[in-house]
Amino acid sequence: MTDASATAPRRPGEQALASLGLDAPALSPADASSHSFPGGGRWRTEIPSCEGPEALSVVLKESSRLDVPIHRISQGSGVWMLTDAEITEMVEATAERDIELCLFTGPRGTWDIGGSTRTDSGGAGLRARGHDAVAGCVEDAVRATELGVKCLLVADEGVLWTLHRARTAGIIPADTTLKVSALIGPVNPASFAVYENLGADSINVPSDLTLDHLTEIRRASGTPMDMYVEAPDDLGGYVRMYEIAELIRRGAPIYLKFGLAKAPGIYPYGHHMRELTLATARERVRRGRLALDLLQRHGVDNDMAPLGSRLPGELKRFDVPA
Repeated sequence: MTDASATAPRRPGEQALASLGLDAPALSPADASSHSFPGGGRWRTEIPSCEGPEALSVVLKESSRLDVPIHRISQGSGVWMLTDAEITEMVEATAERDIELCLFTGPRGTWDIGGSTRTDSGGAGLRARGHDAVAGCVEDAVRATELGVKCLLVADEGVLWTLHRARTAGIIPADTTLKVSALIGPVNPASFAVYENLGADSINVPSDLTLDHLTEIRRASGTPMDMYVEAPDDLGGYVRMYEIAELIRRGAPIYLKFGLAKAPGIYPYGHHMRELTLATARERVRRGRLALDLLQRHGVDNDMAPLGSRLPGELKRFDVPA
C-alpha cells in the first residue's frame, strides 16, 4: 500500500501505517492555534537570503516556472550592502508581483570589532553594539523606506523598539513592518510576547522549537511567526518538511521559510560569491515547491493567505513615550 495523492486531509504515511496497526495518536484540537492572518489564511511563504537584484531575478523566474507562490522575499546582508539603484530595482521588481521585500538593517555584532561574539559563548551575538551601531540601523531604515522598502529585518531589541517609535512618530512610514531575525528569535511564550510589545510584526523563532513550544507561544500571542522549514547550517540545518501541516496547525499565522541546509554562508554578499548565491537562490525556490507538493499530497494545502497580503493585524504594544 502506498501513500497516493488524496483530497481528504491526512497525515504522512497514515493509510499505510493504519493497515499495519501502527496508527498515530489522534491530534488534540486543544493544540491548534486559533489565530490567522487579517484578511484570511493561516500561512504565507518567504524566500530568504535573496542578496541583490540578480538573485531576486532568479527567484522570481524560478517561482514562475515552478508555480511557487511568494508573499515575502528577504535579504540578509543588509541595506548598507546595496546601492540605491540596487534597492530601487528590487523594490520595483517585487512591487510588480505584489511581494513584500524585507531588507536587513545595519551593523551587527558578528561583523564589528567586538571580540565577544568570537568566543565560545557567542557574547552579545548579532545585537547592535553601542550608540553608533543603533544609529547605523536607523540610518538604513530611513534610507530603505525612502526608496520604497516596506519591511525591515532587525536583530536587536533596542533597534526594534527604536524603529517602532520611529514609525509612530512618522520618521518612517506607519505601515512599515518590522521582522525579528531568527538569530535572536525567542524560545518561550513570555519572550515572544515581549517582542510583540516592542513593535515586532513577525517574529522568526528558532527552528528547533518543538510543536508543544509553538502551542505554548500561540496561547500567549497572535503575532505572525516565521519559521525555517529547512534551516541553514548556522541555524542548525534542521529539515522539518514532514511537519509542515502541524507547524501550520499549531503555529498559525506562520510564514513558511524555505532555507537551505548544506550550503555555505553568503553574508555579507558580494559579487565574488555570485555563482553560489544564484545557485542557492534557485534551490530555495525548488525547496518551496517540494514543501507545497507535500502539503497538496496530504490534502492540507488550503488556507494559504491571499497573495499580496502583508500586514499583521492588530497587535499589542508597549506605550510609546510622548
